[in-house]
Amino acid sequence: MFALLIYRILLLLLTPIILLALLFRSFSNSQYRQRLSERFGFTSSTILLNKQNTKGIVVHAASVGEVIAITPFVELLLQQYPTYPITITTFTPTGSAQVKKHFGSRVQHTFLPLDILPCTSLFLNRLQPQLMIFMETELWPNLISQCANKRIKLLLINGRLSANSMKSYQKISTLITPTLNHFDKILCQSHDNLDNFLQLGAESDRCQVSGNLKFDISLNATTEDKQRTLAQFLPPHRPIWLVASTHQGDEEIALAAYNVIQEKFPQLLLVLVPRHPERFSSVAKLCINQGYSLAKRSESEQVTNHNIWLLDTLGELIAAYALADIVTMGGSFSDIGGHNPLEPALFKKPIIVGNDMKNFTDILLQLQKNNGIIQLPILENKNQQALAQAVIHLLNNTQAAQLLGSQAHKVVLNNQGASTRTLAQVKELVI
Repeated sequence: MFALLIYRILLLLLTPIILLALLFRSFSNSQYRQRLSERFGFTSSTILLNKQNTKGIVVHAASVGEVIAITPFVELLLQQYPTYPITITTFTPTGSAQVKKHFGSRVQHTFLPLDILPCTSLFLNRLQPQLMIFMETELWPNLISQCANKRIKLLLINGRLSANSMKSYQKISTLITPTLNHFDKILCQSHDNLDNFLQLGAESDRCQVSGNLKFDISLNATTEDKQRTLAQFLPPHRPIWLVASTHQGDEEIALAAYNVIQEKFPQLLLVLVPRHPERFSSVAKLCINQGYSLAKRSESEQVTNHNIWLLDTLGELIAAYALADIVTMGGSFSDIGGHNPLEPALFKKPIIVGNDMKNFTDILLQLQKNNGIIQLPILENKNQQALAQAVIHLLNNTQAAQLLGSQAHKVVLNNQGASTRTLAQVKELVI
């Protein structure tokens, strides 16, 4: 209790700084200053128009990747509880856009408030949920404590806790351990993650392995429609190398590798997909400054003899995977921890990742065990050379590329079912 009190006081004192940080972030992404009231617990007006919008289930998915991961599970919730209001909260504008794009008016949506006592109180008083669902390592001590005090059921799904995160949390265990034990159930991705939660102090009878929701991805009509739309902009018969979810520094590595690859495959089209919209403009300038010709998806430019296609739109990456010959996941060449390789695996695409995939350790091990991915070794200042060699190898060996993609696809199919197991746990908690 003392640790939680200190945490609450500290956040109250830091509120002006947090607000300034959000405003600073809005300089590069104006959406961070839009709907700012929701950050302080004032849920969107559409939720407040009808009292029937309360007493439901709230699912928190921080950003776009988490929203994509929970989509099959939320679809099951909507089927199982058609009369319950289902609210999805996010923390990032890109996550919000993904919710609106996929679910529309079928769910309620608002930003999750800052974990500050007045803000979370207002949020809970307005929504009055009977169940709050958090994902992976989204631990909000104040909000979770308030839910427990109000006898709101708590469920942590797709629980993920790396060894490094566990060591960090152990330094504040007096705050985090009670937070974990407020959950009625903690559903973990794997036994390794479960062990880490137990070492952090979670009670064993609250924890179980349910599998990874990220395997439960599937194709739908919307994705297929987007795939057809994107294909109209692309030239026939050109090989396509897609570098997805890139962060600062990834594009430099990809462009350096592309320069080498072009010597043997001059027709190769490079598709770049930056992770964050605020970087679209700077990535375009980087490509042009290096002498590459560029077409932008946002301008509906037809790709002809361009070197690069910049996918500077939201919600089209999964469809774009279907059109690629080779996929490289960004965020895996520095300390970001990588991004989800299961999405291109769904399309049987050969996947290359860098040396840092710490956010997807279990998935990476599954793919490696089944020869379904290429991970580049740690090569300081030589990442571009290793990446170029890997892409050239796959372009030269169509059969090897197809086998790599097929093995990755099998891993996806063999690990599905976490959404159904998670729904079964919800049924035990919801009246």
